Amino acid sequence: MVQIRAMNYLLTMNPKPKTMNRLLTYIPGFLKNKYFISFAAFCVVLLFLDKNDIFSQYNRYKELGQLQQSKKYFISQIASERKDLEALESTPAAVEKVAREKYFMKRDNEEIFLIPENRDLNQAKTKN
Repeated sequence: MVQIRAMNYLLTMNPKPKTMNRLLTYIPGFLKNKYFISFAAFCVVLLFLDKNDIFSQYNRYKELGQLQQSKKYFISQIASERKDLEALESTPAAVEKVAREKYFMKRDNEEIFLIPENRDLNQAKTKN
């Protein structure tokens, strides 16, 4: 009998279970559902903690757009280079033009004088 009174006294002195019950009454029922909690945890893991989370997917989507733009640029560059190659293969005048402009080649009876552009002169003046 003394032990029962002591237990009842200890249980009434501990306010923790009452406050815990009060807090649990404010939480809606669907948030206490074990399936909802497991689904929410699953969504958090997939959206934020996984190797393929939302942030990684967004970065990959931006990178894909950049790669598609560079692909278009390189396709246009390839088309222009093929056009130049066809011109070089078909006409000897185009070969001579490229040899003179890019590689500074000359004929036997010629001399070539390289005149720098104005931009190069301005840079040379500022260096001195």
